[in-house]
Amino acid sequence: MASNRSHAEKRKSMVSAQAPLAFFPSEHFLNRELSLLAFNRRVLNQAADKRVPLLERLRFLCIVSSNLDEFFEIRVAGIKEQIKLNSRIPGLDGLPPLEVFRRISLQAQALVSEQYALLNESILPALQREGIVFLRRRDWTAAQRAWIRNYFLKEVMPVLTPIGLDPAHPFPRVLNKSLNFAVELEGRDDFGRNGGAAIVQAPRALPRVIQLPADLVEVDYGFVFLSSIMHEHVNELFAGMNVLGCHQFRVTRNSDLFVDDEEVKNLRTALQGELPQRHFGDSVRLEVAEDCPEILSDFLLAQFALSRDDLYRVPGIVNLVRLMSIPDRVNEPRLKFKPFQPSLPKSLTKRFDIFASIRKQDILLHHPFQSFTPVVQLLEQAAEDPDVVAIKMTVYRTGTDSVLMEHLVKAAEKGKEVSVVVELMARFDEEANLDIAGRLEEVGAHVVYGVFGYKTHAKMLMVLRREDGKYRRYVHLGTGNYHPRTTRIYTDFGLMTCNPEIGEDVNELFKQLTGMGKTAPLRHLWQAPFTLHANILAAIRNETTIAKAGRPAKVIAKMNALVDSEVIEALYDASKAGVQVDLIVRGVCALRPGVKGMSEHIRVRSVIGRFLEHHRIFYFFADGAETLYLSSADWMERNFVRRIETAFPVLDTKLKRRVIKEGLQPYLDDNSQAWTMDGNGNYHLKLARRNRVSAQETLLAELTSE
Repeated sequence: MASNRSHAEKRKSMVSAQAPLAFFPSEHFLNRELSLLAFNRRVLNQAADKRVPLLERLRFLCIVSSNLDEFFEIRVAGIKEQIKLNSRIPGLDGLPPLEVFRRISLQAQALVSEQYALLNESILPALQREGIVFLRRRDWTAAQRAWIRNYFLKEVMPVLTPIGLDPAHPFPRVLNKSLNFAVELEGRDDFGRNGGAAIVQAPRALPRVIQLPADLVEVDYGFVFLSSIMHEHVNELFAGMNVLGCHQFRVTRNSDLFVDDEEVKNLRTALQGELPQRHFGDSVRLEVAEDCPEILSDFLLAQFALSRDDLYRVPGIVNLVRLMSIPDRVNEPRLKFKPFQPSLPKSLTKRFDIFASIRKQDILLHHPFQSFTPVVQLLEQAAEDPDVVAIKMTVYRTGTDSVLMEHLVKAAEKGKEVSVVVELMARFDEEANLDIAGRLEEVGAHVVYGVFGYKTHAKMLMVLRREDGKYRRYVHLGTGNYHPRTTRIYTDFGLMTCNPEIGEDVNELFKQLTGMGKTAPLRHLWQAPFTLHANILAAIRNETTIAKAGRPAKVIAKMNALVDSEVIEALYDASKAGVQVDLIVRGVCALRPGVKGMSEHIRVRSVIGRFLEHHRIFYFFADGAETLYLSSADWMERNFVRRIETAFPVLDTKLKRRVIKEGLQPYLDDNSQAWTMDGNGNYHLKLARRNRVSAQETLLAELTSE
């Protein structure tokens, strides 16, 4: 049963229990939230870059909006909770919550202003020149107006519920991130009620962008926003009243889920009870159209218990994410990235026996440049193969209609032992994972939810097959999710092996996740929360010792985020000893590189391009032995102590060289999409005039076909 305590009580106890994070000098660290905003500024630069195809620029613009939504829903929401509880506990950088929020507000407002300026002054005009037009109300022709009015009356008006605000109709509960309209009214209705204000929520079932029929427009693609249709016909909802104004607004709410580990008895039931609350969490941001009167925006702020620091006025539609569908709806290949065909490793052919292939040699897959098909084939062939007796898999994010789940279901239906560790707390994928868990249970699969209090973030798949009277384990380990769609847009590595020692390690991890007992030592894998952090620190310190002895020492690490204070301090010590440290960090980085006396030998770069850089690679020179691990974990405290993570070695020498050649060196050589970071957390785009190198373009050219 879910906890009976209120959300406020639970969250208060959680925040109050936090200990100070500053174990090291605060000047050693940059702020995590501001670093995340800096990442989104780099993404926005992709939207501004005219080398990027036009529709892809629009997509990057939308990605920034989507990222900011989650930033406010999770990160800003957490800071506002700390402020509400009068917490003065500083972060690693020494900034208290109130100061962090002040700086976030300044930078986020500036970022949003740049975003809309780019949309209105560059991208929309460029789209219009290409025949892709978003029609404004003032420009509608008579024929267009007639079609739009008919659309409103038939498709929109029947599903609207206008709510007039009076003593009998209090301000409604507004859903998180929903499109709403505040309507100013004048007059008196037949009940004698005086006009004032009303709220209209656009139903979530309605499309936010509508394409007009081709015979009504003189361009290739003519679109109209649902908000424009609502503005034009809102008077239809209030017969006999005079509409003085109609203003769109959108509220963002705290969307972090909290399940009380002291009281919960069934995680799945508790989570099902928590999910509906996500739509109505505490308000953290209000977006309104630029022309919204101050008296109305102040009224809305009061309703949502927000201050003016939480108000974002925008010159255009209040949710740019609604434009995300446009690149897919417009059939103009020249305005998009050139399509490519992922390749297969040379050891595989189009029709292959995956088990025989893995027995012959380990297989390294580099997505999205190489196909995810072998992983799908592993499950498909395992489901059909009579010699396969068991399949075990972790699921973090896999999508609602995943072909992988279909093969697991088929395997269970055929009587194989199927065990799936489903992470129910995968943020914003909770409902999809609940559905997956339910479907698997229906066909007799063993479904568990890992270890309570620890997210299962490791990517593991194991197939047990009977061969010559013995069992052999076939294993896939990855840096990314088992999600066929994201493997086309995220860079990740996956390793397929039947190495018995690695298989034994993976089997031990599954025993931990599904059962209970003391953990056994692993031969090859580093595991959070037990050995991963300590082993990474030991590897860095080993390089430090080697450098102090006067021998060459080097650390190269690629990841999404670097925040852990102990790792950062170990890297500082390594730099002081003369270790050359190269860090390729896509997003948040709390380390200060290039600071005299502390980090002169540390370089940090971030590569932003067509694909989302997602693989984690840890390389240590190790006196020439060149230790190399691939991992599901970033170098963050949460990954080290609050998650089940793995880092797995690449033991095959040829494959290790491939990881260095494809996963590290091109990113160190990149002089086209690589941003270098200075000691103050500022990023500078490195653009070469000659001999231009782009890591992603190089890999596309070398590993894919058109």
